[in-house]
Amino acid sequence: MSKSIEELKSLTTQIRRDILRMVHAVNSGHPGGSLGCTEYFTALYGKILNYKLPFTMEGKNEDHFYLSNGHISPVFYSTLARFGFFPVEELKTFRKLNSRLQGHPTTHEGLEGIRVASGSLGQGLSVALGVAQGKKLDKDESLVYTLHGDGELQEGQVWEAFMYAAGKKVDNIISTIDYNGQQIDGSTENVLSLGNLHAKLEAFGWIVLEEKNGNDLEAVIAILERAKTETGNGKPVAIILHTIMGNGVDYMMGTHAWHGKAPSDEQLDTAFKQLYLEAPADY
Repeated sequence: MSKSIEELKSLTTQIRRDILRMVHAVNSGHPGGSLGCTEYFTALYGKILNYKLPFTMEGKNEDHFYLSNGHISPVFYSTLARFGFFPVEELKTFRKLNSRLQGHPTTHEGLEGIRVASGSLGQGLSVALGVAQGKKLDKDESLVYTLHGDGELQEGQVWEAFMYAAGKKVDNIISTIDYNGQQIDGSTENVLSLGNLHAKLEAFGWIVLEEKNGNDLEAVIAILERAKTETGNGKPVAIILHTIMGNGVDYMMGTHAWHGKAPSDEQLDTAFKQLYLEAPADY
């Protein structure tokens, strides 16, 4: 059943609570980028993706999503669980021994919703392009979506894939860049500036859209819907989505300090007070 915008906004807060609970429980994981991308994941699975349950690896005649910056697995796992791919209770096993919910997504344990192992940065677009071309060969008109970190774009393989996508006219793919300006060692601008990313992607032959309010759920839904209308025109489509790392928790926002750091008991309590829900469905 389709959820209303208000229901999705509440779910966004619930997913943020899940993210913090997961990383706190094992004192490891990546809350910053996960919190910043929560609206994107909620929009994607709540309004945009055409998918079927139960999950199948092939996903014929379904849209596919590939997470390239796999370290933000907490937001991915919570989203999948909250949209019915696997039981929410399984979130308790995050990063524990013998868990299907590893720190970076893997496929060998058959976790529903995961079609490729990710976390080695720079590889996701290459994988997704192969899938997109396969869909064309199969006369499957579904779309392929990818998500990338802005710091990840410092990897050379990404730019080879950007070039390949345009050169081969792969126009059934929508790639989103989470542009939060932060990475593990500091600001992206200071570590290695991306310069004018919009102009660079256009020069590589992509249709480029940009959304400044990447933590506004309705704005994210709108830009993804617009991107869908740009597919099938002989060019791949990119979205530069400006987000705030750590969004929703004031002491985590806008800093790389929480790229890969778990909150203490006291910090978790403070965060939950900010992420208030009248009737939380915490696992």
